[in-house]
Amino acid sequence: MTIDSGDRVAIEYVGRFEDGSVFNTSQYEVAVEHGLFDAQERSKEDYAPQSFVVGAGEVIEGLDEAVVGMAVGDEATVTVPPENAYGEFDDERVRTYDPEAFEAMVGEEPEVGLHVHAENGLHGDVIAVRDDAVEVDFNHELAGKTLVFDVEVVAVE
Repeated sequence: MTIDSGDRVAIEYVGRFEDGSVFNTSQYEVAVEHGLFDAQERSKEDYAPQSFVVGAGEVIEGLDEAVVGMAVGDEATVTVPPENAYGEFDDERVRTYDPEAFEAMVGEEPEVGLHVHAENGLHGDVIAVRDDAVEVDFNHELAGKTLVFDVEVVAVE
């Protein structure tokens, strides 16, 4: 049975950047090998096939489209450009705040790397702290990047 829109599928995957470095995976052994496993954040049981409904927008568009026509046991390497993944990097999503206003809004002193949650639902990371300004990047961390996925279809419902 080949996969079509509306089917629930499960895939094993390894996500890489174009330079070959691994940024995410469904496989525990791969995560450990590439330094992605953090015992304080995840357990071995957290690594499992990714399950999603094809065409429902549950995964990035490029991956969603790539599994259509595949079947259980099929493997593929899929290259996904930014426009079919997390979008292009948008300079307008980097915002500058007064340090005192930032601290009042967030409740913490600004520090590079601090992850913040805005009231409008956006998530961002502090990328610069100066005496006169705090810069927060609200782009997705993978925005502007071409992603390469090695996928294997392990189940179709």
